[in-house]
Amino acid sequence: MKRSNLLSLILLVGIGLFGQSLWVVDARLSELVTGVFGMADIIGRATPPDFTSLPDIVWPALETLDIALFGTVCGVIMAIPFAVLAARNVTPSKALYYFARGVIALTRAVPDLIWALLFVTAVGLGPFPGALALSVHSIGMLGRLFAERIEDMDMGPVEALTLTGAGRVQVFTHAVVPTLLPSLLGIALYRFDENLRSSLVLGFVGAGGLGFHMLTAMNLFQYREVSMLLIVTFLLVVGAEQISAALRRLMA
Repeated sequence: MKRSNLLSLILLVGIGLFGQSLWVVDARLSELVTGVFGMADIIGRATPPDFTSLPDIVWPALETLDIALFGTVCGVIMAIPFAVLAARNVTPSKALYYFARGVIALTRAVPDLIWALLFVTAVGLGPFPGALALSVHSIGMLGRLFAERIEDMDMGPVEALTLTGAGRVQVFTHAVVPTLLPSLLGIALYRFDENLRSSLVLGFVGAGGLGFHMLTAMNLFQYREVSMLLIVTFLLVVGAEQISAALRRLMA
């Protein structure tokens, strides 16, 4: 099949898939247009933001930040062993390779919101179940990216140390880690950005932080407080992104 014909076929398939998605999601643009007035009404009620309760938001904001930090650090610590086992070029055996790949796939396939619900039933409400949920979900995301990075690494230093009689732990600490450390840290920082956003959503299921306060304010129709929380959330996310970007530039 010619390349032009193949591209045309792919385009037609893509258009067909998008068309069926419009039908499945029951897209009604007319209702969206008429619903703009309702959205404008809510925005009007949320203006101006109520900053009088800002001092009470400092602790929830810190909770949100620490949930993401805890989830990222613990996720990295737990993901590294699975990533090593899931990388074809360094795994000790095929059995461990498939086991690690299975764990990574499972923790990634189950949404962090579901993990949060499970941990809420186990340890109760608060920031701890949210942090645990992000830790487990991060294993899947970080484990896969770490494993792919390990598989693409230069095997020269590893083979050189192996020929000298070095053990697996020595090879990992003296060849794998120095080679991959900058890229792995960069991936971890990207994951921290994602976890920070996810920690806000997890608050809606009782995992604490700004999300929990935002849900409470919405249920009480306190839209001005909701707009204030959204502003704090925006500043928190943008600040974390800027710090992460600066750290990635330093490691580049």
